[in-house]
Amino acid sequence: MINIPVSELPRERLLRDGIEALSIQELLAILLGTGTRGKNVLILAQELLLHFGGMKGLLESSVDDLMQINGIGHAKAILLKAAFGLALRCTKESFEPFQKIKKAEEAFRLAKSFIGHFKQEALLVILRDVKGRVIRQELIGMGTLSEVLVHPREVFNPAVRHRANSLILVHNHPSGDPTPSTADLQLTKHLLYSSKIMGIFFDDHLIIGENRYTSLRESGFLGNQISYG
Repeated sequence: MINIPVSELPRERLLRDGIEALSIQELLAILLGTGTRGKNVLILAQELLLHFGGMKGLLESSVDDLMQINGIGHAKAILLKAAFGLALRCTKESFEPFQKIKKAEEAFRLAKSFIGHFKQEALLVILRDVKGRVIRQELIGMGTLSEVLVHPREVFNPAVRHRANSLILVHNHPSGDPTPSTADLQLTKHLLYSSKIMGIFFDDHLIIGENRYTSLRESGFLGNQISYG
């Protein structure tokens, strides 16, 4: 096992150089605290990143998944999951309440922080007021790896409860490909019809994949209007 000079240990480097100077591997090492016999904590952190293919895989991992790594016991696995949970929530809360969404890309960035890491399909509604400002984001459904079942009342219920003027529906494709399926298009058509009955504008249906998205509004499926207003 390679001995690391005390001055170069992650905790000492954080104190001396600041958190921005540390790599993800070093930050993980601080969370882990110690390594195991024949394996220092930096190597253990590196093994975690390699095993899960980077931070995205780590964020998606379960406590049981983490414990498959030699040197990660129950306590360390729980600590890591708690830290990952905090990181995800901070990302979600970084979007300012009542910030105006002006285009699909902004809705994508907001939604990605909520459901972009899910392994199952999930449905999210972004509620907006009459000025196009975000009131609330609400998860309304979880499905299998390939589908999510939803009724229009589940989509529009949050909008009614929070007196929203309009909503954006977002769901993820865990495959990473945001190409809309026939079922996606049928659901969108059904919701567009329901929105006219409800008197709540259906601004867009976004399908998000791996760092990309499809906007059915911008694709022309919801009409000719492209601007979010």
